[in-house]
Amino acid sequence: MKGLDSLGFGGGPRVRSDSLDRNEYVLPQRPLSRILAFTRRSIDDVVNDPIAKNIVLGYWKLSRQIDRSWEVTELERQWNPLGQG
Repeated sequence: MKGLDSLGFGGGPRVRSDSLDRNEYVLPQRPLSRILAFTRRSIDDVVNDPIAKNIVLGYWKLSRQIDRSWEVTELERQWNPLGQG
């Protein structure tokens, strides 16, 4: 059995099961496709119709503003933790 250890079939370092449960999932964010789905428009509608373009542009600007305010809030939380004065 000692020969199996040299081949890596036993006796090696064990990985704890709780470290296996800590997966980080990365979800790509596609804000334009999300906005197009919300407005029920296609990219062809946006290119060919100025009204659809303005509607999608309005939602795009709103999305950017919400993202920026979220980032500012997160930075303020980092600089001013709740537990300190």
